[in-house]
Amino acid sequence: MSLELRLTGNPATDAASWLTPERHWPALTAATAHLDAPVGALHLRALRHNGLDMVRRANGTPIRIASKSVRVRSVIEALLEMPGYRGVLAYTLAEALWLADSVDDLVVGYPTAERGGILRLSTDPALASRITLMVDSPAQLDLIDSVLPPGRRETIRVCLELDASWDAPVLGHLGVRRSPVHDPADAGALAAYIAKRPGFALVGMMSYEAQIAGVVNQPEGRPIDAALNRWMQSRSMPELVERRARAVAAVRRHAELEFVNGGGTGSLELTSADPSITEVAAGSGLFGGHLFDGYAHFTPAPAAAFALDVVRSPSPAHATILGGGWIASGPPAADRVPRIVWPEGLSMVARESAGEVQTPVTGRAAARLEAGDRVWFRHTKSGELSEHLNEFAVVDGGAVVETIPTYRGEGKAFL
Repeated sequence: MSLELRLTGNPATDAASWLTPERHWPALTAATAHLDAPVGALHLRALRHNGLDMVRRANGTPIRIASKSVRVRSVIEALLEMPGYRGVLAYTLAEALWLADSVDDLVVGYPTAERGGILRLSTDPALASRITLMVDSPAQLDLIDSVLPPGRRETIRVCLELDASWDAPVLGHLGVRRSPVHDPADAGALAAYIAKRPGFALVGMMSYEAQIAGVVNQPEGRPIDAALNRWMQSRSMPELVERRARAVAAVRRHAELEFVNGGGTGSLELTSADPSITEVAAGSGLFGGHLFDGYAHFTPAPAAAFALDVVRSPSPAHATILGGGWIASGPPAADRVPRIVWPEGLSMVARESAGEVQTPVTGRAAARLEAGDRVWFRHTKSGELSEHLNEFAVVDGGAVVETIPTYRGEGKAFL
């Protein structure tokens, strides 16, 4: 580990250069001028700020790091050294097996069908003690047994996922389609079933309230959506808190749970206040993708950003950047496009938007741009930026102090 994030106390505000764009982005340009584009920059003080602010918002409840929102091993390891962080929520079994070299508490956030990974997990006592698999159906237990039956393998730790979506009056299903286990009675029945299956240990529960944690409640320029989302969230959370408490009680009648996980970056305050929760999962607020600017109750610093070069000017009113088509996952929409943050006064051309290999821009600043000038972007999501970069230049005090590889830079592409 080379990053030093171990800070305590309140999030730093005296070093919040990102609050002054005309100071922050030119300083990043100067610090990374010697690097060829694409440049990925990780602002160390902004990352510390976000890490501490998430701990403050969790109000004493441990945070399990959602690795898909980081995808940089050294950052994950550094965060685990900070007070308030404990364990990793991995997004595939292959990733968890890789991280297990240095992380001793991993929960795979989704059910897996990786037979090779299951075989490796099943035959390694150290891995089996460190990694917990997600289940919501007997079929997933059957799949594991088909790889190697009980008696010939290690006991597999499993986590039962409870559906946290809300069946709203008139509006219908709100949330994401994950677990089929919605009612407390169903959760208790599945827990009883797992408890009787040889070769498995039910050690945890998880329920991710995507309609609260992952839906912005103050989207820019959309006041009606903001009001509707806040109304929905104010009613969905009480329903979940009551239902989750009954589900946890039903499951605990059959298993000694080590943890009950919930939430995400957007719901740290609400989820950590749920008495049935013992830990919260979060990660998007660490790098601060621009999608997370749309929340009313917190504002992450732009810790991660990327810079591309202007390479030509097709007209006096346009400049063209090499690259830029780093579209985020999720429902295809304008909010999945990278946001130009510097120079100010640039906008993408509607008919091309963020191009594949080149991105033309226009606006009052375009005419001043020349070949070789840098343009800074923020990605919509957080960890997805790491899928486009081999490394991040860590910037602190106006200089690059470290270069750290992303998963991609380490030759890893898990999903």
